[in-house]
Amino acid sequence: MKLAVVAANGRVANKVISEAVNRGIEVTAFGRKDENNTQAQTYVKKDIFEITKEDLAGFDVVVDAFGAWTVETLPAHSTTQAHLLEVLGGTDTRLIIVGGAGSLYVNPEHTVCVSDGPDFPESYQPIAQAMAKALGELRQNKDVKWTYISPAGDFQADGERSGEYILAGEELTLNERGESIISYADYAIALVDEATKGNHIQERISVVRK
Repeated sequence: MKLAVVAANGRVANKVISEAVNRGIEVTAFGRKDENNTQAQTYVKKDIFEITKEDLAGFDVVVDAFGAWTVETLPAHSTTQAHLLEVLGGTDTRLIIVGGAGSLYVNPEHTVCVSDGPDFPESYQPIAQAMAKALGELRQNKDVKWTYISPAGDFQADGERSGEYILAGEELTLNERGESIISYADYAIALVDEATKGNHIQERISVVRK
């Protein structure tokens, strides 16, 4: 299988690439840095907006690991996604997006999100809203085989790789200890599992540590 990772210089992307390479998957990383700081066998220096249909031809799966944090760059969650959807439209290449937890629902009616809660940090509201907007736009797309994967509420960059996770759906899910937590490493396991199986086309799923 051939996997492409876009915005490959980030920390989540690095975990995904390492997990995929360790499973014997052929990985090409697309990033803006001059050097390849990943384990990907192939590295292409290219901004997302410069990626063409020809660049992604022949890949089974493309992983969108784009992330933005400043007020000025947050709209790029929507614009970069829209570009990749346009590039992949009408092809068999699947798109997996590294999503956020703020848009997970906390009620069965799916009318209230994590970010609507009184305890949700105010400082995270802008990025939660930007990512929720991008997810809403993604849901309208019927021309790409996309999957959106939300992490647990506590997404730990340096958390341990337990090798186990709970696969959940649109609602915030807690493990047996009442936790909503997952490490980047375990999230990467779940993402690569989805990349190899393709069980959740045009769905948003979520993962939490077992």
